Amino acid sequence: MTEHTENPQEGRIVQINIEEQMKTAYIDYSMSVIVGRALPDVRDGLKPVHRRVLFGMSELGNNSNKPYKKSARIVGDVMGKYHPHGDSSIYNTIVRMAQPWSMRYMLVDGQGNFGSVDGDMPAAMRYTEIRLQKIAEAMLEDIDKETVDFTLNFDDTLEEPTVLPTRIPNLLINGASGIAVGMATNIMPHNLTEVIDGAIAYVDNRDITVEELIKHVKAPDFPTGGVIYGFDGVKKGFETGSGRVVVRGKITSETTKAGKEKLVIYELPYQINKAILHQKIAQLVNDKIIEGISDVRDESDRDGMRLVIDLKREAIANVIINQLFKYSELQTSYGINNVALVKGRPRVLNLKEMLAEFIEFRHEVVVRRTRYDLRKAEEKAHILEGYLIALDHLDQVIALIRASKTPDEAKEGLMTQFNLTEIQSKAILELRLQRLTGMERDKIKEEYNEIMKLIAYLRNVLSDEGLRFQIIKEELEDVKKKFGDERKTEIQYLASEMRIEDIIAEEDVVITISHLGYIKRTSAYDYRQQKRGGRGAIGGRTREEDYIEHLFVASTHHTMLFFTEQGRCYWLKVYEIPEGEKQGKGRAIQNLITLPSDDKIRAIIDIKDLGDKDFINNHYIVLCTKNGTIKKTLLEEFSRPRQNGVNAITINEGDQLLEAKLTNGNSEIMMAIKSGRAIRFPENTVRDTGRGAIGVRGIEVDNDKDEVVGMICVNKEDEARTIMVVSEKGFGKRTNIEEYRITNRGGKGVKTINITEKTGNLIAILDVTDKDDLMITCKSGITIRMAIDSIREAGRATQGVRLIRLDDSDEIAAVARLDEQEEETVTGEEGEAGSIDGIVAAAESDENNIAPDSEEDNDTATPDAEQE
Repeated sequence: MTEHTENPQEGRIVQINIEEQMKTAYIDYSMSVIVGRALPDVRDGLKPVHRRVLFGMSELGNNSNKPYKKSARIVGDVMGKYHPHGDSSIYNTIVRMAQPWSMRYMLVDGQGNFGSVDGDMPAAMRYTEIRLQKIAEAMLEDIDKETVDFTLNFDDTLEEPTVLPTRIPNLLINGASGIAVGMATNIMPHNLTEVIDGAIAYVDNRDITVEELIKHVKAPDFPTGGVIYGFDGVKKGFETGSGRVVVRGKITSETTKAGKEKLVIYELPYQINKAILHQKIAQLVNDKIIEGISDVRDESDRDGMRLVIDLKREAIANVIINQLFKYSELQTSYGINNVALVKGRPRVLNLKEMLAEFIEFRHEVVVRRTRYDLRKAEEKAHILEGYLIALDHLDQVIALIRASKTPDEAKEGLMTQFNLTEIQSKAILELRLQRLTGMERDKIKEEYNEIMKLIAYLRNVLSDEGLRFQIIKEELEDVKKKFGDERKTEIQYLASEMRIEDIIAEEDVVITISHLGYIKRTSAYDYRQQKRGGRGAIGGRTREEDYIEHLFVASTHHTMLFFTEQGRCYWLKVYEIPEGEKQGKGRAIQNLITLPSDDKIRAIIDIKDLGDKDFINNHYIVLCTKNGTIKKTLLEEFSRPRQNGVNAITINEGDQLLEAKLTNGNSEIMMAIKSGRAIRFPENTVRDTGRGAIGVRGIEVDNDKDEVVGMICVNKEDEARTIMVVSEKGFGKRTNIEEYRITNRGGKGVKTINITEKTGNLIAILDVTDKDDLMITCKSGITIRMAIDSIREAGRATQGVRLIRLDDSDEIAAVARLDEQEEETVTGEEGEAGSIDGIVAAAESDENNIAPDSEEDNDTATPDAEQE
């Protein structure tokens, strides 16, 4: 089929194959969309409209240190000079670059109404004002040094850059999305600190693998936070450029004063509209798809997002949360499709390729900038050489100029007489008279010497590739220092995935669980070591009725076994415990394990590897209850994690699980009760039973007024261990284990501390060595860390020394042993909760209070009594 067109100039008909014409026209159109509209450049991560907006703002001097300008002025300037495609597309671009929930690192600093996460429209451009963010200025830095190519604008009257000479790896940190013709792109935003670390790792080793880069660039990092649920899709995206990432909002549970439970959504998945999510949840409740919700309301304010869901009394929080993830946009998936323009052509890129293209571009920018700086320096040096020649022959120069009739004659005379170039002669004729003074002459010589050093350095840069890459690294480090921040999006790994331990740094962390069930992990180095008797430092900010109850140290690669007071056992990898600040309250443990609302964690055991068959078949879990029951079960029975937990011990009515310990089967068990007595007996007197058994009597307890406060298991061969006891009012002491003679299981035990009104009841028993540290946490949130060797040994029947000074209303909540001391001890330092100056001396005087009690030790033991 052909199309007939009449050409008025030629006066003849040109026959065209319409099929070929359609192909050609469509390809031209599609390439125009791909290159000129929809896909970002791999080098600066920008589409043409973004690039033109930033360049236009820079040209207008709309910088971060200048006053804001009306958005309409910027829109008009960009549209008239560079982007003739309508004001709405330009203003929408500006708005998005100024929204903190849209851009991980905002490029535009906006003043006024730029919309909201609820989907509200921004104010008209005549009302809002903008200027560049500092990070955007770093993208434009050195643009005036011929670092990038310029091209003519749409009407050939101005020039615009084809790419920005960015120091920021913008494609990775802010991502991009767009639909072209026959292709699309969807690049996730990432954390700048991680991306810079990855770029530096690539500079140091060009053969680095994607798997090694993932140790630096861990996963996408969204501006709205949230939780990445599962890592396989992310890993595939890093390796191939195509993958899928599942993101969940952050949700926590709270309990009202009336005892009702409510869920609070405080972070959403990326690009999710809060108002629409609110409506969706309400619709799910009305349609009875989710039952157990009584009300949904939005309590968000300027302090943060807060979408509150009230639960009915019979509802289980964890079930409702899982239903929200399943039926609403609280869990959303994103397709990773890393398509960007490389040398004008679209390509799918993996993580390494994106970093490689950016570093290659930075290298080109450094070379072009250095060449420009060298040329300018040589031009300046050339003029300074002319000045020095003129200053060395000042009288002759002045005489020649005075004798010349015209400037051109003077210029020619200088060039001829002193062998100067035209540029030098012109510069000398334009020289101000004040520069002929002696001091100015010395300055010119000094300036010339400095510029010659600069020229030598720049030439060295151009000849030495290693030096150029060192400059790139230094500039990246500077960017990281100025703009780097912490991750906003957490990563939650699935049990079925790869060995996540391979990409997680192994380090010791302190795990804390509060009385109301909030858990977090913190680096062990965040806790300073203090002298005995100090006031301590804040170990966790909690609500008034809450306090830190459990404090434990473990490696991030280990598995934690959590035992509850109702006798259940749950599993959790240490790295799955959310990381929090030392003073943060942490995350509700019900969000991590399926824990009933009427149960709580009582004991934690740290296991290095549940897959080690030899280990799990030769070690035991020893459990004890408040009423004195003790039970031993092979660790192998706890080696198969189940999401809903397993029954570890059958608890009698009125009793509670108190403690769980890991043993090798040959330990000696010690149990202590509140009234200050302790018993010691061999572990082999307790036969091992299955998980469902009740156990046997470990120590005789008067259930009406007494209870077990702790249990320890000490290896027979470990002679260095001593027994540490702590009372509720801050007193404690160490005693040699041999002072506790071995008796039959089930006896009354012997005195372990002298209980007085001053000391309060016994609250904890631990086995320690001189190399350990002691960490004490109070109900007020105060935490103190001290060296065990600072607490001297004393007899069983003494009351001990003061370990920590407590306010009248405060009590010790938890006592834990740390296996290694820190080298440095803080002394005389102003702590967060008060000065420890002078308190150490006061505590030392308490040692004089150590005195044996006159009461006889009761060493009687009752016969072994099995419990049904």
